[in-house]
Amino acid sequence: MSKRDYYELLGVSRDASPEEIKKAYRTKAKELHPDRNSDNPDAEAQFKEVNEAYDVLKDADRKAAYDRFGHAAFEGGMGGGPRPGGGGFQGQGDFASAFSDVFDDLFGDFMGGGRGGGRQRATRGSDLRYNLRVTLEEAYNGLQKTINVPTSVACDACNGTGAEGGSEPVTCPTCSGIGKVRAQQGFFTVERTCPTCHGMGQIIKNPCKSCQGHGRIEKERALSVNIPAGVETGTRIRLAGEGEAGMRGGPPGDLYIFIEVAQHPIFEREGMHLHCHVPVSMTAAALGGDIEVPTIDGGRSRVKIPAGSQAGRQMRLRGKGMPGLRGGGHGDMYIELAVETPVNLTGRQKELLKEFEKLSEENNPESTNFFSKVKSFWEGMKG
Repeated sequence: MSKRDYYELLGVSRDASPEEIKKAYRTKAKELHPDRNSDNPDAEAQFKEVNEAYDVLKDADRKAAYDRFGHAAFEGGMGGGPRPGGGGFQGQGDFASAFSDVFDDLFGDFMGGGRGGGRQRATRGSDLRYNLRVTLEEAYNGLQKTINVPTSVACDACNGTGAEGGSEPVTCPTCSGIGKVRAQQGFFTVERTCPTCHGMGQIIKNPCKSCQGHGRIEKERALSVNIPAGVETGTRIRLAGEGEAGMRGGPPGDLYIFIEVAQHPIFEREGMHLHCHVPVSMTAAALGGDIEVPTIDGGRSRVKIPAGSQAGRQMRLRGKGMPGLRGGGHGDMYIELAVETPVNLTGRQKELLKEFEKLSEENNPESTNFFSKVKSFWEGMKG
């Protein structure tokens, strides 16, 4: 079977420049790589043909011999002669060397973006979380609060560089500042984080005694935080640049404050609305009257109870709820009646209640209606 023309394999013309040939090779190598064509049984053979073509055309002398004699230049001692490994296809070591030209293009997304992509001279500090518990009154009014945050801050002794006496970090001799090293494994070149500089690309010969070369130290900071009115449990406040200091002069992270509003002994919150359960006596619910209830702003409101009120009845006080976090006025406050049954009755009280019950047979419409339905239900079951 005759070999295909090398220029045709790469898809370039005979007068193509070395840059054009290399670009065409990279495109073809990525397209035909066996790892990307597991469903194509011919991919590996085509991939080898492309590498064979590039191995010849990238070398000026071998390219000239091929242009003059074609494939015959490497089959009988003509032209540039055969390459080690037999035939026109390069041996394993040469192939791995050629394949490293496209290593970054094939795996750059997974290994940090290609040559030099793994270098991390200065890294951003981590974000921090602080849980802050406030009362319902504080959530209603808003407040300015000072918190103490344990975190890492830039070392003052070395100005965050990690080097003693104002000296500068030097380029890592192992990876030449790239932050990664490569090792040959068969046909493949594997890239790993440099063990000497741990991916930083630089090393510190004379580390700072205060921070041991890290460029930051542990310290507790006092921060003043503005808690706006209307916050509720789950509200998150971001303080830009107040997180952990970056490594070796890198930018700091952010501080996120998560709000938790404590339960209140009187009020229950539902968004912008408040609920208040108020116990009332049987006589007050039956006769009606006025009661005085507290409000979250510290004030008092007088509420009129209609005569004959039942347990669970609600009355609304407009604008007496919580403020909106981003404006929009206030919610409402709902008063819910809890009719209380008296306990520990005296003998005289029991007599009066029994007498009252006899006189109240026509004053309990809900009970009368319910037991009428029960009587009809039982009669229907008998039928």
